[in-house]
Amino acid sequence: MMSLKVGDKAPDFNVSSDTEGNISLRNFKGKKAVIFFYPKDNTPGCTKECVQFSESIDKFTSAGTVVIGTSKDSIESHVNFRQKHNLKIYLASDSAGSMVGAYGVWVEKQNYGRKYMGIERSTFLVDESGVIRRIWRKVRVANHVDDVLEAIRSM
Repeated sequence: MMSLKVGDKAPDFNVSSDTEGNISLRNFKGKKAVIFFYPKDNTPGCTKECVQFSESIDKFTSAGTVVIGTSKDSIESHVNFRQKHNLKIYLASDSAGSMVGAYGVWVEKQNYGRKYMGIERSTFLVDESGVIRRIWRKVRVANHVDDVLEAIRSM
């Protein structure tokens, strides 16, 4: 597993999106990108995070920033998730796990003593030239979108 750090070139990706077909980081060259990883569609924390990013999409857009939410859920799951919660961000399906692996967010987790592999809730802020400018790991959803917007403003 790769451990990315601020200043590294962000790994490119080629994954399916529920609205745009396949997307890659190259598609957004010249724009900033917020790439956030979340464990599962339609779970409480993930829903709240995706809804909060969607509610602030105009602020991100006016700052020249695209927002890409990524999980291993299927495109069909993403389509239903978008419709149910009126989401306005890109939803990327990394069912093969190549993107979560490249960003180092596929980790061993533990719940009630049971160990399993899953996505660590993480966010990466990538500048217009594809360089990682900020990383948030083990994200707590409350106030996270505001923290990301503040980081974009300070770039």
